Amino acid sequence: MMIRPTRFVTPYFVVLLCLVAALAGGCSSLNDTKLGGILGKDTDLIAFAYDITDNLVERSLPPLVPRHPEMPVVVATIVDNNDLARTSRFGRLLQEHMASRLVQHGYTVREIKLTRTVSIEPKSGETVLSRDLSKISGDLQAQAILAGTMSRSERNLYVSTRLILPESGNILASDDRQLYMDDNLLSLFNLRRQGDGDQPITEPPPPRLNRLLR
Repeated sequence: MMIRPTRFVTPYFVVLLCLVAALAGGCSSLNDTKLGGILGKDTDLIAFAYDITDNLVERSLPPLVPRHPEMPVVVATIVDNNDLARTSRFGRLLQEHMASRLVQHGYTVREIKLTRTVSIEPKSGETVLSRDLSKISGDLQAQAILAGTMSRSERNLYVSTRLILPESGNILASDDRQLYMDDNLLSLFNLRRQGDGDQPITEPPPPRLNRLLR
């Protein structure tokens, strides 16, 4: 007896295919899809920052000049798109990893913590973004500024970064990403405790059957 193939694909078969794809290509590739909350894994923030930086450098027009101490790149803290004076631990970590990646590629990165030309707030970081870039561009002696914003919507995080020419404010390259906010990312925004080890364990309620037999 010959079994004819069905014309319809069951949801279980779709999930099975997704599991196979996740194992083959890595679960993190699902983080920006509807399956991110189920099949995705914690975001590798270092790899995420490196990939953004690589993309910006590759797309920059005109290209950035490497190995030139007098033409540094300034990397600013990634800030909240709704309030450019605010950031988070996520924004500061992303800044550090992107700066490291630029140095690995041979570009001179200026440590702006040592200057007085950028707004430095203890609870925010080093920010250069303003609605009017002309207010800060003249103070920065750099070939480009790497800056960006982030916006959160429920469990989705949108990150937009760009390389900016200080003199004119023109954008040399841009990059846009979407992330599913896993537990680690939520903790960087103080939205969830990083671990539950310090939380007391509550006694579970008695089974319903016990109450019925009383």
